[in-house]
Amino acid sequence: MTNTTRDVKMEENTKDLSDYLSAFKRRRSAIAATYLVIFTLGVIVALVWPPTYESSATILIEEQEVPRELVQSTVTSYATQRIQMISQRVMTRANLMELIEKYGLYRDELERQTTEEVLAAMQENIGIEMISAEVIDPRSGRPMPATIAFELSFQGENPDQVQKVTSELTNLYLNENLKQRTSKAAQSLAFMSDEANRLRRKISNLETELADFKEKHLHSLPEQAQLTTQLMDRTERQLDDVDNQINALEDRKFYLEGQLGQIEPHGQDVEMNPAARLKALRTQYFALSARYSPEHPDVRRLQREIKSLEEETGLGPDRESLLTERDRLQTELAALKEKYAPEHPDVVKVQKTLDELNTRIAELPATPPAQRMPDNPAYVTLQSQLESTLNDIRSQEARKAQLEADLKKYEQRLAAAPAVEREYSSMRRELENTVAKYQEITAKEMQAQIAQQLESESKGERFTLIDPAALPEEPVSPNRPAIIFLSFVLALGSGFGLAAVAESLDHAIRGARGVANVLQVMPLAAIPYQPTAGESRKRRSRKWKVLGAAAVGVLVAVLAVHFFMSPLDVLWFRVLRKAGDMTGMDFIG
Repeated sequence: MTNTTRDVKMEENTKDLSDYLSAFKRRRSAIAATYLVIFTLGVIVALVWPPTYESSATILIEEQEVPRELVQSTVTSYATQRIQMISQRVMTRANLMELIEKYGLYRDELERQTTEEVLAAMQENIGIEMISAEVIDPRSGRPMPATIAFELSFQGENPDQVQKVTSELTNLYLNENLKQRTSKAAQSLAFMSDEANRLRRKISNLETELADFKEKHLHSLPEQAQLTTQLMDRTERQLDDVDNQINALEDRKFYLEGQLGQIEPHGQDVEMNPAARLKALRTQYFALSARYSPEHPDVRRLQREIKSLEEETGLGPDRESLLTERDRLQTELAALKEKYAPEHPDVVKVQKTLDELNTRIAELPATPPAQRMPDNPAYVTLQSQLESTLNDIRSQEARKAQLEADLKKYEQRLAAAPAVEREYSSMRRELENTVAKYQEITAKEMQAQIAQQLESESKGERFTLIDPAALPEEPVSPNRPAIIFLSFVLALGSGFGLAAVAESLDHAIRGARGVANVLQVMPLAAIPYQPTAGESRKRRSRKWKVLGAAAVGVLVAVLAVHFFMSPLDVLWFRVLRKAGDMTGMDFIG
């Protein structure tokens, strides 16, 4: 009994081909209906899906004709970057709307969607594919990927429109590239020209300021420092020479005055003429008074002789001599007052003498009597020499004052030289830097002019159309055979999958194995099932219901295609045209 039960369980878990064939026979209607619906829908989709055509144009990025070592272009960005920039400028709202209106694109979509959605769809239909190659970088000498061309494409339902739109987009890209390069070259040249003009004006202003500064500080400039030092040395030597000459002339003046005082101006001998001797003694007295004190023996001796001669000749002191003596006493009194009190005997004595002298001067007539011109040749000669000596002294003193003024001026120049040198060096440095920058900008301006000429003659890097947009002959999508094949596979899989699920959920007892599974023993015999007339009617009714449901499904699918995808007459026209294209026959005409 145990072995029999074990055999029953093993047979239960093991299904042979007959079991699967039985399940297929029981579920063949459901499998057929599911397959028919899904496969029909897939075929309909494959046939009614509108074709999408694509037209493309290839644009080559050519290097400039003139070597870059000779002429440097003002456009230095990479080709990929420029293409992206051009795309942003080409795919603007205005350009795309102009293409849509010009070629009548997206008419149905414009009725159902907003303008922004239509523009987004058009941008998705425009494709740009870069074509790269390995090139040698001239700077590093290493191979690197570089964009040498790009492919511009457009997709749509109408092949003629697709070709025209692709051609229009190609022209926009070519024109925009030329416009951008020309504009950039012109902008670079304009900037360099403006910068050169600005630097030129700045150089002119700096030169004017430097010239004014040099004119204002002509003798304090750094290059004049050595000359100023030499002038100072020479001036100091000249001052020493002038001082020596003045001292010599002073000695000569004293000598001539002494000689002149001993000669009678009217031809008489000095030793025999008391008046001339009185005059000479007065001159000698003034000279000694300037050197010795009043108590000196020589000074007292001269005073006694002068007094004796004045009594003898009756000639009092002249006004000039008294004034000179008064000046001397005033100087002496001032010196004594600095040393002693006003009651000091010496101060009182000198003050008394000065008062007496002032009294004598007041008693003298204001205008001295006219004197007779001297006629003694020796006196006249000495007098002329004395006047010449006095003139020489005055001339040397004037020259000395001028030399001292010059020396002070030279010292001021040297004192101001460091500050002037700093400012002068700063101005020169700024001028030199500006000139160097101006020369650099001028060279770049010339390069910009050549680069502009290069771009205007289209000899620089340029876009060249090597493969224009062609009329597409075959659509790029949809792939109808692939859709039909996938529909076939999906329909079969769905049908058998539905049958497997239904079979797994069905717990009915069928066959000897089913009985053995319930009773745990194998039956002695199996009697085939004989359906009743009612069951046969129900089975036929169920079959018709399945067929009806399949027909309704197909009808619903057709209606959905007609109302939501494409009208049936248009679909029928497309099917006939496709059939004609495939067979070479005209089913439409």
